[in-house]
Amino acid sequence: MTVRDLPTLNAVLNALAAGFLVWGFVLIRQGRREAHRRAMLAAVACSALFLVSYLTYHVQVGSVRFARTGAIRTVYLGILLTHTVLAAAILPLVLVTLRRALRQDFGRHRSLARVTLPLWAYVSVTGVVVYWMLYRL
Repeated sequence: MTVRDLPTLNAVLNALAAGFLVWGFVLIRQGRREAHRRAMLAAVACSALFLVSYLTYHVQVGSVRFARTGAIRTVYLGILLTHTVLAAAILPLVLVTLRRALRQDFGRHRSLARVTLPLWAYVSVTGVVVYWMLYRL
């Protein structure tokens, strides 16, 4: 694997995180707490690996400019803006939500998870969209 492969790895890790988030949501709605815990820890692991890979890539390569023009550029920049702002906010939300779960403070965990989950899912899915638009469109 080379540095050039990291954006694809990042997209795969984001997609896996999104999948684990959805699966974890389904599991908790079914009352399957232990399976939910495993799914959410897998989502955390995927997102942590993503962060390491993302930082490694951008330290070595720097910024990558979106080359297309016109309406598609406006769409890309809009998605990128919301993705970037929410990505910056999601890390502390995930960490606090995770800490509350690990401490078995489930009432406070649940109330924060209702905010964290949709934002985290959005960041993960738009991460894949940004990758696709930047490298595959």
